[in-house]
Amino acid sequence: MDRPPVWFMRQAGRYQARYRALREKYTLMEIVRQPELSAMVTLWPVEELGVDGAILFSDIVVPLSSMGIGVDLREGVGPVVDPPLRTEGDLKRLRVLQPEEDVPYVLRAIDLLVKELEVPLIGFAGGPFTLASYLVEGGPSRSFLHLKTLMYREEALYRRLMDILAESIARYLLAQIHHGVHLVQLFDSWVGALSPEDYRRYVFPYTRKIADAVAAAGVPLIHFGVGTSSLLEAMAEAGGDVLGIDWREPLGRARGRLGSKVLQGNLDPAVLLAEKPFIQARVRALLEETGGKGHIVNLGHGVLPQTPPQALLWVVEEVHRFAERTGWV
Repeated sequence: MDRPPVWFMRQAGRYQARYRALREKYTLMEIVRQPELSAMVTLWPVEELGVDGAILFSDIVVPLSSMGIGVDLREGVGPVVDPPLRTEGDLKRLRVLQPEEDVPYVLRAIDLLVKELEVPLIGFAGGPFTLASYLVEGGPSRSFLHLKTLMYREEALYRRLMDILAESIARYLLAQIHHGVHLVQLFDSWVGALSPEDYRRYVFPYTRKIADAVAAAGVPLIHFGVGTSSLLEAMAEAGGDVLGIDWREPLGRARGRLGSKVLQGNLDPAVLLAEKPFIQARVRALLEETGGKGHIVNLGHGVLPQTPPQALLWVVEEVHRFAERTGWV
């Protein structure tokens, strides 16, 4: 590419007027389960913003709902699992995902998109710790006390849970690759709740299994988490061709820690609620930290629902101007 690529996590969503109108008729899961709708929503940001990648419209908990677990995506709350998985008996409810049988609508949406898109299609899955957190906590959590208690007191049970999740995630990503996605992202969003020691003991082996499976398929993997400044080296070792960086870790410092690893991020999503000159200045500073080399421009987390659509366009335009000014094109 003749400039740094730019796309946005959660680039299809409630900041878009036509998405909000669609959600008045359908729930998120109803959209995901209708391939034509999912594909349509995936295409909207590419048409509206001119981004360099389309990320499949879905949710990280979609596979869980096909693995014997009831998942309710509650508005304003997030994924809710009731009852949660906390005992040996609970774990018997969970089975390994069979993507072609369990989530055919996701794969059909990919089939439709690869025929339409002129930019790469990004598939994705939730990371093992993050999915485990919803299953064990029963929903979103700040402390992850139930999951950490399981890790520390019932390690054998915890590892059986993670084995099922790692195998399912690997199968899910490989099925997406088989149907034509060009790269995939692993959203282990909440892994930043762990210390480096605990990450290496309780998460690293499972993430490595997933990353190795994707690498064998010959497709790039983006590895992402939030609040992971203390984990960057361990996450890089666990796998992935690209490491997502949030706004708490300067890109320049991350580059010094990780060497030639391609980085993605790390604009604070809240910056997009500011005025245009402020947004432009932050994007320029972001690009100047890396010179645009080995860097995918993105946010440090997903687009906020309150974001003005024009703000995303300003980011894309600033990336293009940077490329012109610095001789990329």
